[in-house]
Amino acid sequence: MNTEQLSALFPTENQIPGEFKFEEPIHQTEYLVNGLLKNWTGPVQAVSSPVCVKTAAGLVRKDLGSYPLLSENEVLEIVDAAVRAYDNGKGQWPTMPVAERIRKVEEFAFQMKSRKNEIVKLLMWEIGKNYPDSVKEFDRTVAYIHDTVYALKELDHVSSRFTVEQGIIGQIRRAPLGVTLCMGPFNYPLNETFTTLIPALIMGNTVVCKPPKLGTLLYRPLLELFRDCFPPGVINFVYGRGSNIINPVVSTGKIDVLAFIGTSKVADKIKKQHPKPHRLRSVLGLDAKNPAILLPDADLDLAVQECLLGTLSFNGQRCTAIKIIFVHERIAEPFLGKFTAAINNLKVGMPWTPDAQITPLPEVQKPAYLTELIQDAIGKGANIINEGGGATCESLFYPAIVYPVKPEMKLYVEEQFGPVIPVIPFSDMNTPIRYIEESNYGQQVSVFGNNAAEIAQLIDPLVNQVSRVNINSQCQRGPDIFPFTGRKDSAEGTLSVSDALRVFSIRTMVAAKENEMNKTMITQIVRERKSNFLSTDFIL
Repeated sequence: MNTEQLSALFPTENQIPGEFKFEEPIHQTEYLVNGLLKNWTGPVQAVSSPVCVKTAAGLVRKDLGSYPLLSENEVLEIVDAAVRAYDNGKGQWPTMPVAERIRKVEEFAFQMKSRKNEIVKLLMWEIGKNYPDSVKEFDRTVAYIHDTVYALKELDHVSSRFTVEQGIIGQIRRAPLGVTLCMGPFNYPLNETFTTLIPALIMGNTVVCKPPKLGTLLYRPLLELFRDCFPPGVINFVYGRGSNIINPVVSTGKIDVLAFIGTSKVADKIKKQHPKPHRLRSVLGLDAKNPAILLPDADLDLAVQECLLGTLSFNGQRCTAIKIIFVHERIAEPFLGKFTAAINNLKVGMPWTPDAQITPLPEVQKPAYLTELIQDAIGKGANIINEGGGATCESLFYPAIVYPVKPEMKLYVEEQFGPVIPVIPFSDMNTPIRYIEESNYGQQVSVFGNNAAEIAQLIDPLVNQVSRVNINSQCQRGPDIFPFTGRKDSAEGTLSVSDALRVFSIRTMVAAKENEMNKTMITQIVRERKSNFLSTDFIL
């Protein structure tokens, strides 16, 4: 595929299917603070789609609208609203019975389903995600909310009893941490943001949420639902450029938890802004350069299928993507032949194009960056081995297999976060092992092979370098019940349905000496439901 062929894939306005047309730009002027949708009349950020439309003037990115660029005064007002709602743990939300918090989150999830079509459409237009994956992201997010509710009920069941040990009566439950700043990524702007926002909320924290810079408008249909389902100040939204608004937020020292999914470089800058960083609990999903290792006896058809999904799902724009492939030299040629053929069969198109697997890239600068990585590799001895690899037109970039990649090339170490696939031949198993050991990242690895003894020998050292070893399968996050974390610069804290509840809370207990006076008093408190914390209620 070449530039002209890619250009021909962009539609005219009349070629856009009716159900996917973006008729009028959305100029968002509202922001949610303290239970109110306030109007903004100041500067705004224009939002353009990665989807280009053919016009008389050439290809033009579709205008989607705009959102507010709040000033520092509004930002500080938003933080103070969350602080007041928490009220040092005395607020309505943190002291509310767990069952009541669950009810409000369930109501939000129910109401959210009515906005599905709007949000799916915005996912497609804002970040170029194809229609099936956009639907999947929405449905998975709703399922995640329900799974979180179920997990909290299970956690509360275990906590709704007293323990007597060495003459001390105690009840151990989980309590919120305070004000949480949630910042999600553009590649899963709804799902990944909600994997921190929902557990933070349901555990009794108040939240300041900054939507991703790409995928901002899709939150507009949810603002009214957040306003109506939660008490004032419990959930607030801040809009603007991260560099301008996050510093004022964090430097107040009023943020207790940072939930951030992005790069380690940005996370480090944010954490340094806090005046008491040791008091800042961080939940971070960061960089990754996940390798795949193909052993000599790997099932080539299976390896090709999984590596294709692992490297190019949503154009490779996933932290869990396979971003570098080590293939044993004995099978390098047949693997590359099959892998190239599989890429040639991928369909390129717009987000609504049936079966399109390669779609426009949302980051304006990404095609140029990927081209730079490829040119650096070619200048140092590598080649693009698939026909048309690296061809680009505006936001479309045709996948490129780059081979053989060497340590001196940028592609060897930099996380490309896009459809460029570096492949390295090896003869000595120490080559990929040493790469993993020396890497700054430690999220996942995929190992392909059929020799149980050899796989077993790899598992033991690899689990001490990465947080998930995938056998004969791609790297991935799900199912959401499994822990999701990383070592080194790849993560801080653990996320999963149950782990997230723990990471956004702290074990707290009420204790008393075991004597008649205390037993009588505790019994009275529990029976008469005088305390929301000290309780033996069983949530069904």
